[in-house]
Order: sequence, then structure tokens, then C-alpha cells
Amino acid sequence: MSLQFIVIVSISLVMGTIFFLTDLYEKSHPRLHISLIAGISLAYFFLVILPEISENIPEYPFDLTIFEYLFVVLGFVFVHISEKLILQKVEANSQKRMRKLMLKEKTLEEVEDSIEQVLKREIYNEKFDEFALKDIANTLNNLNKQEAAFKSEINQYKMKIQTHISEDLRRLRFFTNFTYHFLIGVIIVGLLTDELISNPIIPTILFFFFAWFRALISHRSETHQIFSDLDICETIIEEKSKKKYILPSSTLLGVFIGLFLEIFYPIELEIIYVLYSFVSGVIMYTIFREVLPEKEKGKPLYFLIGFFGFTLLIVILNLFTNIL
Repeated sequence: MSLQFIVIVSISLVMGTIFFLTDLYEKSHPRLHISLIAGISLAYFFLVILPEISENIPEYPFDLTIFEYLFVVLGFVFVHISEKLILQKVEANSQKRMRKLMLKEKTLEEVEDSIEQVLKREIYNEKFDEFALKDIANTLNNLNKQEAAFKSEINQYKMKIQTHISEDLRRLRFFTNFTYHFLIGVIIVGLLTDELISNPIIPTILFFFFAWFRALISHRSETHQIFSDLDICETIIEEKSKKKYILPSSTLLGVFIGLFLEIFYPIELEIIYVLYSFVSGVIMYTIFREVLPEKEKGKPLYFLIGFFGFTLLIVILNLFTNIL
């Protein structure tokens, strides 16, 4: 066994173990500011990932240069469409019913406001009709009861939709995260054994750190609003004790499979870069969906520190690689 292969095995296992510990102890790892991660993510994606694909992809899909980043787009589309299908299909009838109830509730509130205005005018009127006032008060009371019933039914639908969608999203994310981490392990081995790169350790380390940042991002405890008009947020569902070890082990499994294939059935370089591109698309979706702060949120200074700091690191590593 050559020294080079021992180095590849050692680095791969260390990186896989770091992923394992990060996923296993997700609640105790340090939490970086989201704007800092956003700056690092954008710098890495546009200054490392895209040039890496452009320079090292063996051939363009269908021999067309316009498809240079085809598998990046496919990775992005895969995750986006998967989430949209779940959000739109799960409890579709309940969503429609809930929106109708909310519309009725809004109309009811407008009617109540109008009746309250009439009631106030009658009270301040010197020649008010006592029976008319009682009739208005009874009507208002009945409307309040009807509104309370609407709210109760709305809350029931809300809980039903929230529970089902959160469970389906949990399953989807378990599958996508397992596949993502598994491919990370395979790609780490593939990059380390890439003979076209003069010093493959540097791009592998950069890829590892960015993929690791993505793992940190996915474990943030903040809830995401699923339907803004229905005020429904995704809830965190804890994995059962047996399952919680499966996802953390996926990167190590990918490393072992990658090493096994490297020994017995070496993976074609084209496949490595197809997987690399696909995972990059998943990472890009994560950047736009979960990393970049929305609207007024975030801290521009942290973003700039992350962007320019990581850009400087990339420049230094490239200079170091050229010297070697």
C-alpha cells in the first residue's frame, strides 16, 4: 500500500469523522452568525465551485457548452421541486378549507365592526330604541360566537396541516441529507484521487469546509414559515434514538464506499464531477433558501467579513498551491 493512498485514507476518514460528530452533536456545536456564513458561502460557490467545475469537468453534457453547469441546475431543481410538491400536495383540501374559513372570519370581523359602529351611534342617540339596542347586542353576541367557532376550526386545520407537512418535510430532508452526506464522502475520496489536479488536498479541504458549513446551517433551530398567509411554521421533529445514528454515519459510509470503489472499481472522473456538480446545486439552493438573510435581517458587516475573508483565504491557498 503506497504512502499516497494511506494519506488519502487518513484525510478521508478524518473528514468523515468530523461530519459524523457534527451531525451527532448538532445541538452543542458552535453557532456562527448567519450573515458570516452567507458571505463565506457565496465566495466559495462563485470563486471555487464554479471554476472547479468549469476547469476540470472532462466534457460538456451532450457536447454543448451551454450545459456546462447542467448538473448544478439539476441539483438545485431537485431539492426545490421536492419541497414544493410536498407543500402543495399535502393536506391540499385542508389548506383550501382553512383559507375559506379565514376569508369568512375576515368578512365576519368587518360585519362586527359595522354593527359596533351602529350600536355606538344608537347609545349616543338621545332617542335610542331599547329593543333595537337589545336586538343589535344579541346579533353581535351571535357573531362573536360564530367567530370563535371559526377560529377553533381554523386552529384545528392549522395543527393538522402543520403536523403532516412537518412530518413529510422531515422524511424528505432525511432522504436528501443522507444522500447529500453520502455523496460528500464519495466526492472527498474522488477529489483526493484526482490525478488532473496538481495538489488535490487543497480543493478537497475547501470543498470539505463548505460542505461542513452547509451541515452547520441545516441544524439551526430557527423555524421556517411554510405558509405565510396561514401563519404555519415548520416544527422540529426529533428522530428516534435508533435513527439518529443513521444520518451522521452517511458521510463515513460514503468515504468507505469511495475507498472500496477506488481499490476495486475506480470511479470515472466524469461521474465524480457529475456528483460534484449535483451536490453543488443542492448547496446553492441551501444558500438562497436558508443562508441569505431575508429583507432587513442580517448584518452587512458580518457578510462582508465572511465574503472578503474567505476570498483572501482562497487567494492564499491558490498561491500556496502554485508554489508547491
